[in-house]
Amino acid sequence: MNRLPSTVLAGLLALVSLAPMQAAAPAVAAASTPRPVVGTASTAHPTSEVEVLSVHGAGPYRIGARLDRLVAAGLIDWTAPGCPGVTYTGVTGAWAGKIMLGFRDGRLMSVGTATVPPRSPAGASVGMSFAELEGIYGTRGSLIRNDAGDEEAYLVRFGSRVELFTGHPIRPGVGYYEAGPASFVEAGFRRGSPC
Repeated sequence: MNRLPSTVLAGLLALVSLAPMQAAAPAVAAASTPRPVVGTASTAHPTSEVEVLSVHGAGPYRIGARLDRLVAAGLIDWTAPGCPGVTYTGVTGAWAGKIMLGFRDGRLMSVGTATVPPRSPAGASVGMSFAELEGIYGTRGSLIRNDAGDEEAYLVRFGSRVELFTGHPIRPGVGYYEAGPASFVEAGFRRGSPC
């Protein structure tokens, strides 16, 4: 199986998020100060810039973005090879330690998290039970199983893109939330690899 196990993903995100916090705790506290969202229909409730992850991406990390351009902009921290043609990366700035990116052939195909925030636009997040997700999404989402039949996840479709909430390795409920094209995110879960 060439797919990074959810425990490895959770561990990578935990390690990346701990290092900056130990080195500069006051800066992290200042960076997490809520800021108003500009250009939305309602700005009555201030929100953090790392609050929402959707099928379009998260912050400057938009689905379809080119890896080389994100690197040139200083938005990528580390890279790790996946199966042929697939690369996983960590990010810099306010999103560091909160999200991990998956690229196929140099194009951003998935944004995922093992932390809260971020949340989905509907308010779903890591740590929720699958029953809570059903309460949020109703008939728009459904429980699915991988092809091997040994893992369960909650899937919400948005045209050709999906939100996928996979289980936690040691407790019930969501351990990882990932969004992007179904051809990468859902297919990767079902097959055990995005390749």
